Amino acid sequence: MTGSRLSEASRTALADGGDLARNIPGFTVRTAQQDLAGAISDAVDSRGTLLAEAGTGTGKTFAYLVPALLSGKKTIVSTGTRALQDQLYHRDLPRVRDALGIGLKTALLKGRANYLCHYRMRQAQGEPRFTSRELAAQFQRIVAWSGRTRMGDLAELDALPDDSPLLPMVTSTAENCLGSECPFFADCFVVQARQRAQAADLVVVNHHLLLADLALKQEGFGEILPGAQTFVVDEAHQLPELAAQFFGEALSARPLVELARDALTECRQVPSALAAVQDPARALEQAVRALRAAMDELPVRGTRRRAAEVPAVEDAFDELEHALHQMHAVLQPLASASPGFDACAARAVEFEGRLRRWRDDSVADAADDDDGFGDDFAEIDAQASERAGDADAGKKGGGKKDRDDSVLWYELTARGFRLSRTPLDVAGPLAQHRARSQAAWVFTSATLAVGGRFEHFAIKLGLFLKGDDPPQTLLVPSPFDWQKQALCYMPRGLPDPVVRHYNESMVEKLRPVLEASGGRAFVLFASHRALREAAELLKGGPWPLFVQGEAPRPVLLERFRASGNGVLLGAASFREGVDVAGEALSVVVIDKLPFAAPDDPVFEARLDAIRRNGGNPFRDEQLPQAVIALKQGAGRLIRNESDRGVLVLCDPRLTSKTYGSVFLNSLPPLPKTRRIEDVAAFFGSGQGEEGMDGNGEQERADTGLL
Repeated sequence: MTGSRLSEASRTALADGGDLARNIPGFTVRTAQQDLAGAISDAVDSRGTLLAEAGTGTGKTFAYLVPALLSGKKTIVSTGTRALQDQLYHRDLPRVRDALGIGLKTALLKGRANYLCHYRMRQAQGEPRFTSRELAAQFQRIVAWSGRTRMGDLAELDALPDDSPLLPMVTSTAENCLGSECPFFADCFVVQARQRAQAADLVVVNHHLLLADLALKQEGFGEILPGAQTFVVDEAHQLPELAAQFFGEALSARPLVELARDALTECRQVPSALAAVQDPARALEQAVRALRAAMDELPVRGTRRRAAEVPAVEDAFDELEHALHQMHAVLQPLASASPGFDACAARAVEFEGRLRRWRDDSVADAADDDDGFGDDFAEIDAQASERAGDADAGKKGGGKKDRDDSVLWYELTARGFRLSRTPLDVAGPLAQHRARSQAAWVFTSATLAVGGRFEHFAIKLGLFLKGDDPPQTLLVPSPFDWQKQALCYMPRGLPDPVVRHYNESMVEKLRPVLEASGGRAFVLFASHRALREAAELLKGGPWPLFVQGEAPRPVLLERFRASGNGVLLGAASFREGVDVAGEALSVVVIDKLPFAAPDDPVFEARLDAIRRNGGNPFRDEQLPQAVIALKQGAGRLIRNESDRGVLVLCDPRLTSKTYGSVFLNSLPPLPKTRRIEDVAAFFGSGQGEEGMDGNGEQERADTGLL
């Protein structure tokens, strides 16, 4: 189907009396959805690029599935998380496909860490690694399931937590996979999933897999991208940050320990090797533990340069590098004895190379480790940002231009570490891969635009590079009746967020809101420290309190929904991917404008690179990123046509700083007030006071609405 025919057919399918209205119970006809489908159809037909922000309630999933299916072209749909991927493939796609009566082949493809590895599971069966009876019992359930599963997707095992220590024992990584040398290759679930994807007309992937494929990181066997004519990237706002991970390089503690243990396990196949392998394997594990212990002297995250300032850390790096070298020296002569030893030897070489590149690379750290910000990024004002925008300001010690504009940094976890090289700019690589695909690219999300403009996102994706045609853009507002369904309350009298007692003041302003709503609130914090303080202040109140960290996120959300009047305190991870429709969630509170934490070495280096290039870090990076994060948080409030709720924005900088208007103008057109009485009226009457329905500016002014 071509050109305007595809656009017309897509609009017709989504119109009143169309295929979806006739065949999907409860389907709501939306003009905005048809407009989005039409724009996507045009991009598909012309192999162009479209950036489309579609507000909550637009129905963007159907808007891109309809033209994708009607076009008959090979399409890759990528979404943000595995949960969304499963929802899209198992719920939305079958409904649209059946409604259209189209029998195209579809496939679901995840990264290899989601599929059972027969070889790894068999190896684990002979290993007494289980720390409890419960883990041993769970492992036996996996073994039993392995005999009956068709797809090998571990998501089929409901009782298996995402962070189960069993997962690395029964799945493969790109490093430890034996590939075609594996004795179970013919039954490999990863290979089978890839084959299904290559044969399908429409494939649902997630961003991790899409980027791994773009970056040729060998997540599976052979690429899925060649031959695809259309790429639809949903939740596209996540892509630039994720791309930086995939076009960089990392080495972490767990794969190093797994290498030592896998080498020992492999000795069961070649018993004569144990005498040679045992000591180097133990030395490698010990070197990993010693490095982590030495890094206790360091901040939780920092640059390569910061790590080099502690002699004990450098000594521990020397020991780790030596241990990897010795490991390879022992494994190399054994490589011909078994595919497992061959793979272990290759991993030892690869890890030693990554470690050396991280230690010895001449890439200069672009940012100082201390630029004067505290734990909370409490104040960024317009004057400071102008000073920071001076190209001569912030040229810090040792800050010659990075040869590949990357930053070397580390991050510590409770028992591990991660050493990373992260490119500061992924526009070039993304543009190259997009050009190589010669396909249509559709980027869509509820949060792409800043103040109605797409430049920030487009530049990050390399859509404005020299010689390129500018992308098409579309801003589709949410179809909800914001004047009746919602209210934005900005409390008066809050102090500057930098002051010590800000949290106490914010909680005091929050209490009457919670009294009016009867709880039923998300309170989203810019820092975990503020979250913990607020939890103490709200403890013992009349509402059930649910605090991030006390239970896994899905458990916490289920308890919150079940309570009916709960108050959930969350940080950044609760800003997106959380859907609580109905009365259980009627208030969303944002404590401070969500400017990124300044203790992130990559973020600091990115700001410094903008300064060096003559840009303004605040205007070009900090502000747009914070606007999109605020839009994500606010988007939790109204999820369907019958939802009603109040958005509480506590940060006084929204009205005291000139940049506050950028945040407010990027939000949906909900009425705004500074009076707690209007909040009480909103919940008390079900309609709010006169003047809240958008019938006149004078009425709104009389009730305190802005």
